[in-house]
Amino acid sequence: MKSPAVSADRAFYLFNIHFPARLPVLKKHASELTDCLDLFLQYLTVQRRLAANTVDSYGSDLRFFITFLDKKKINRPEEITGKHVRAFFQDAFKRDIGSRSNARRLAALRAFFDFLLSRDMVSASPVADIDPPKIGRSLPGDLSVTEVDRLLALPEKTTPLILRNHAMLHLLYATGIRVSELVNLPVNGCSISSGHVRILGKGNKERMVPFHAAAGEKIQDYLDRGRPALLKNRPSPYLFVSNRGKPMTRNRFWQIIHESATAAGITRKVSPHTLRHSFATHLLAGGADLRSVQMMLGHADISTTQIYTHVDTSRLKAIHQRFHPRG
Repeated sequence: MKSPAVSADRAFYLFNIHFPARLPVLKKHASELTDCLDLFLQYLTVQRRLAANTVDSYGSDLRFFITFLDKKKINRPEEITGKHVRAFFQDAFKRDIGSRSNARRLAALRAFFDFLLSRDMVSASPVADIDPPKIGRSLPGDLSVTEVDRLLALPEKTTPLILRNHAMLHLLYATGIRVSELVNLPVNGCSISSGHVRILGKGNKERMVPFHAAAGEKIQDYLDRGRPALLKNRPSPYLFVSNRGKPMTRNRFWQIIHESATAAGITRKVSPHTLRHSFATHLLAGGADLRSVQMMLGHADISTTQIYTHVDTSRLKAIHQRFHPRG
């Protein structure tokens, strides 16, 4: 039987017994919940070895919850009940927070309170009886081949930044890699001679993804005329760098792809994931087998890849309804 909930000071003591001398001294906060969140995020980083983006996502979702509780003068984990959790999600509903976001927040809360339970910081989980919101499985958006051609067309006037941007767009569509994998790609992870990139993806799993000669030409052009001008003799292990010679960021590339789509006359929303979706959809539409596409995308479960077959099926259905005499 678990002991009663303990204070934040006791929490610090218990955590350091479990993980001695491996973590920096934690900064104390006024809120015990914030202290517990610090412990949880460091546990995810050190023990679970989750990716930094995943840990940031957990932190962001849980801070929304802590901020909500702070307004109600609740700052101790043992004070939280299922009533508070339901009120949090009712407030999210009023703010038009989507079902997917709420499902992600609930998953973060479950993991957080499971962590607190395992270390006797609470005696019960207030989210144990909370049902997740129902989520419809949405089909990923993708571009037509014509739209991709317009997006990848190089303007007449080129600069080092334009050469970089188009090399990134070409490589993303040619390989379907994730935006985080694209911006963190090292120079030695891209082989133009053999036409492949070596990716260290989720869970530190390595995969090799091929790319075609057209993408290789764009990358080589960037390496010859773009990257040296951006680096100005400064060293960098990263393939794609900013105009200050620093590594590219995810947010900056989101801006680049939005700007490029607007310049290409594409009015609907385009994101890095749109090109990833287009890569998979176009491969399957052209006859590629599902298992090969799964390996290139880096999906652990083939059911995740199967959604792209639904995209193609829906397009075929639309064509059938439009052109069949009895459609």
